[in-house]
Amino acid sequence: MRAVGIMVHGGPEALEMLDVPEIHAGPGQIRIRNRASAVNPTDVIVRNGMRAELQKKYPPPYIPGMDLAGTVDQVGEGVTTGVKVGDSVIAMVVPKSTHGAYREQIVLDQRAVVKAPKNTSYAEACTLPMNSLTARLSLDLLGLKPGNVLAVTGGPGAYGGYLIQLAKAESLTVIADSSKADEELLCSLGADIIVARGENFSEKIREQFPAGVDGLADGALLNELAIDAVRDGGSFTAVRGFKGAPQRNIKFTATWVTAYDHEYEKLDLLREQTERGILTLRVADTVSPENAAEAHRKLEGGGTRGRMIIDWDN
Repeated sequence: MRAVGIMVHGGPEALEMLDVPEIHAGPGQIRIRNRASAVNPTDVIVRNGMRAELQKKYPPPYIPGMDLAGTVDQVGEGVTTGVKVGDSVIAMVVPKSTHGAYREQIVLDQRAVVKAPKNTSYAEACTLPMNSLTARLSLDLLGLKPGNVLAVTGGPGAYGGYLIQLAKAESLTVIADSSKADEELLCSLGADIIVARGENFSEKIREQFPAGVDGLADGALLNELAIDAVRDGGSFTAVRGFKGAPQRNIKFTATWVTAYDHEYEKLDLLREQTERGILTLRVADTVSPENAAEAHRKLEGGGTRGRMIIDWDN
């Protein structure tokens, strides 16, 4: 079976086509014929060696990828979620060794797999799982109430976009930073107030909300530079593990999406919200598995709006 992975860490050129053995669904598991894999920043970290220390307990190859959409072709005994052979599905994958989403066949626990949103392509559907679950977790960690103000950094990205849309669905006021080129996109996602991207982020937020915002979700890795935007007693969450030093009674949390692995009900609700038009799926471009390196180059080059997709039917 085909896969894309690395034998050694490096740049995009380190990605290569691999041949992996056929696998079978065991009790409580579902096998998926993968049709599309989204390319995310976390995949770049797997490839370039930033997580080499965590990977070295397993011999290469290493297969990245956390998002996929495909067709169920085998169901193990004891599966109770209603997913059956022939269903179009989506899933989040937590990569480990050769267990990553950049492969055309994968076996997952039944609770990691939900039906794909209706009337979506495989390329569109595979952009939903990991980033929307990350956004959902961030909002849950922030614990905001209707009418509260949420600041979002990195709004044009997949995580930031889902975060804005979920926040608006929960009656929050959203303020986000943006370049001129992305202002129209952020408005379409539902942002109420947009400030210019660049230096002095916290000062720009305080110009709009002098006491600070109730919560902040940092997808752009501003880290310490964004803390002053939060009011005393507010909440702050960030991706990539950052937690601020204790100050002003702010609640700091780190958003690690692995906490929502196998959370069937949460992912299925996000699927439903997509069907209702609350969440928007965005595809930047598709590549064949043989050209996966090009997807990584474009992602690292910046400016992509929507996810690059590895099309396994290509």
